[in-house]
Amino acid sequence: MKQNRRTFLQKSSLAFWGYTFIPKGLGVIKPSDKVRIAVIGTGNMGTNHLEWFSNLPEADVVAIADVDLDRQSKALNNLSQWQPQVKVDTYNDFRKILERADIDAISCATPDHWHAQVAALAFEAGKDVYGEKPLSYSVAEGQMMLKYQQKNNRIFQLGTQIHATDNYHRVVELIQGNAIGKVHTIRLWKTGGPPVMQATRVSGPPQSLDWDRWLGLAPQVDYLPERCHGTFRYFLDYSGGVYADFWCHIADVAFWACQPSGLKTIEAKGEKADGIADTPGWINVDFAFDNLNLHWTTEPPPVPGAADMHIGAYFEGEKGSLICDYNTRKLTIDGEIMDDLDHIPVSITRSPGHQQNFIDSVKSRQQPESNLAYARQMTLPMHLGLISWRLGRKLIWDPQEEKFIGDAVAEKLLKRKNRKKWQWIK
Repeated sequence: MKQNRRTFLQKSSLAFWGYTFIPKGLGVIKPSDKVRIAVIGTGNMGTNHLEWFSNLPEADVVAIADVDLDRQSKALNNLSQWQPQVKVDTYNDFRKILERADIDAISCATPDHWHAQVAALAFEAGKDVYGEKPLSYSVAEGQMMLKYQQKNNRIFQLGTQIHATDNYHRVVELIQGNAIGKVHTIRLWKTGGPPVMQATRVSGPPQSLDWDRWLGLAPQVDYLPERCHGTFRYFLDYSGGVYADFWCHIADVAFWACQPSGLKTIEAKGEKADGIADTPGWINVDFAFDNLNLHWTTEPPPVPGAADMHIGAYFEGEKGSLICDYNTRKLTIDGEIMDDLDHIPVSITRSPGHQQNFIDSVKSRQQPESNLAYARQMTLPMHLGLISWRLGRKLIWDPQEEKFIGDAVAEKLLKRKNRKKWQWIK
């Protein structure tokens, strides 16, 4: 069945900012059928995935995979309450899930450094993917994901759940409806930094955890609890700290509304976190695009209304400004502050819910709102900002070739040398 699906699906080219359509009749899910889903990674976010999909009428969670047997056990206990009528299988190796022709889609909630490998293998196996953020560990991994999605014509939804909110939809309508005129500057921020951690002396990983498999592509290191569940994101071997964690949630509304293009330069400043974490304690990044300037800061910028927001976006236009966070927005035009403008119509179809949007897309074969082509372009500047921070210098970027200009050292950081034992696809 898997080979038939891959034989008959035709290749498509993803529109840069739009949606991709896969010819009707080539999908394997009838509109009346339930989508059979497996969840890979059952930690805190994975538990959310289990609850979301097990409570959707058109989906069943039929398998889970985790390298920690204790987490598997807890996940099974939760699922027995949420969907007691469905049999669920468990795996230590997620590839066993991909071998099953009766599974239609996977939901990936692994640590960040596994995201691309899981997704690309799933695409090759003919599975659709709901993938947690950040999209990938590196620029090269995002490119790889897109290559395999295009090759196999698969559905992908990035786990930017806030994208589905009415507030984000309305902000985009207001910006694109010329409420504040042409936007020339965007300011994004997220306060806070990593916890201060000191190394805990332990004799080895817990018996329930396959530490080597957890590390996967990442460098081989001795087990430390701080490098694993809950706090792995504060180590560059696996992610990029608070900056990488929250970038997509607030950059999403900026890229959706303004579609920045032609990135030219990236310049980051900041300091390493205290303790054993090596991701930024704070980071500020200036991005110069062809059509606007975008700034990321760890503290709120000195603009009206920002001080009380722990995360936010501020749009500066020729006629006024708009500030927003996840749930609120304020326009300032000619000194008047307002929540909305009646003359700008509702023009974007509202989401039925982020996870339901994915299920609908699996059935219709129309890419969801947070599709891979869009998510990759929105995520890429984050990776470049982190590289600039690591090197401590301004970088020049070629957006067409997706490479740095005149900087071989920076170029090497677009990807990393993975452990061959775990690199099953590239």
